[in-house]
Amino acid sequence: MDQTEKKVKLAVNGGISFGAKLNAKQLGVIAEHLIDGEELELTTFQQLYIEVPESKVEFVKEQFREAGLSCYPVGNYVKSLRTCNFCKGAEEEGMPVAIELNERIAGKQVPFTLRPAYTGCPIGCGEPLVNDIGVMKVRDGYDLYIGGYGKGKIAQMGILIMEQLTPEQLYEAVEKIINIYAEHGKKREPLFKFINRYGFENLKSQLVGYE
Repeated sequence: MDQTEKKVKLAVNGGISFGAKLNAKQLGVIAEHLIDGEELELTTFQQLYIEVPESKVEFVKEQFREAGLSCYPVGNYVKSLRTCNFCKGAEEEGMPVAIELNERIAGKQVPFTLRPAYTGCPIGCGEPLVNDIGVMKVRDGYDLYIGGYGKGKIAQMGILIMEQLTPEQLYEAVEKIINIYAEHGKKREPLFKFINRYGFENLKSQLVGYE
């Protein structure tokens, strides 16, 4: 490989399932594309960062997908959905909804890295209240929180913006919030700061189902 060739960083994980796990085949295909002397970076958001030559990005991504791995861009994008471990089962805790939501939003370009999180019950193992967008399944509906921030002295809890949503209502609301943020947010403006500037009630009034 040309040592001067540009490298592209990819975020990789095993997708949404019972816990954040990788199998032997997945670990093996990741290792195949690690350059000697380089290391994997394990993030706090259930992702691994790996750098690959720009000319091989699509080839590597296809190999990862064949092994059951999910790939996402790194930078100012919506991160893949952080989830709980679905300890009570896929259907009871809404794993299909989490998978669908992730497919709809992960990788969308935004003014600043946006971290969504999902948990299948009020115990909140997926930490939805300290992430930009948080979803909590409560009984048969989905409660939606926004504006959480978990770092430093300015850490704050997310604010409940809609509750007891159906899956379709949830998808629509989250996509709408992200689209508004993408359109009106300033460069490198975190979502919680955008909400403070744009106005929580202003944002809420633009969501379908708000009365």
